[in-house]
Amino acid sequence: MPDSLRHVYFLSDGTGITAETLGSTLLTQFPQGRFYRTTVPFISTPAKARSVVNEIDQVALRGEAPLVFSTAVNEEIRNELAKCNGVLVDLIGAHVQMLEEALGTKASHQAGQAHGLGNALRYQSRMLAVEYAMEHDDGQSLRALEKAEVILIAPSRCGKTPSTMYLALQHGVYAANFPLVEEDFPGDKLPAPLRPYRDKCFGLTSNPMRLSQVRAERRPGSEYASLRQCGIELRSAERLYATHDIPYLNSASMSVEEISAVILERMGLRH
Repeated sequence: MPDSLRHVYFLSDGTGITAETLGSTLLTQFPQGRFYRTTVPFISTPAKARSVVNEIDQVALRGEAPLVFSTAVNEEIRNELAKCNGVLVDLIGAHVQMLEEALGTKASHQAGQAHGLGNALRYQSRMLAVEYAMEHDDGQSLRALEKAEVILIAPSRCGKTPSTMYLALQHGVYAANFPLVEEDFPGDKLPAPLRPYRDKCFGLTSNPMRLSQVRAERRPGSEYASLRQCGIELRSAERLYATHDIPYLNSASMSVEEISAVILERMGLRH
């Protein structure tokens, strides 16, 4: 590993997803930094915590103190992790104490609650939304299209599938997606299956260079991946969106989380 990289640890007595998400969000505020990231989930015993602390201490001896983001909720494990020679950012401890005081009750201090089943009805709703998104991926099914809360439309490889899956899994949104192909662009008419649902449509676009790179990973050297073809399809799609007053965004430099947040806001979808 290059010496210029700063070690970062994401520690948790659960899955580590929250530690990664919150810690990485904080690190985005330091774009000049270069980091070597290690996630250690399921630190379920003090012995495991001491083992992780030993690893962090060994790294600290070789250079700069590692950055350590922890979402451990078990007090005994948190106390062990606090002994490390890294720069510890406890993402849970102080906030739990504040809430205990505000609510006048003690927290459960049970690990894994953030990504457990939680509310069973809410979980079931999300799973049904995922099934719907899978069935209606890339226009492969038009059954019950009226149930869709949003229909993402775009030329191939603009991010339709990951966005609909994220909306379904994270937010329980019934999201379908439909590909725009060359045959859809003459006359700037919406594909026939979408015409009754124009108000549910949301468009994605990209920039030609980025789209060409993405398509070339699937079909290198093809007309489909050529810069010319990508430019034609993107311009045609944007003209189609404007003609039918369909909101859209450029997904080229956006994460799926950012894309989904914009779609939720602009389509008025809050679950």
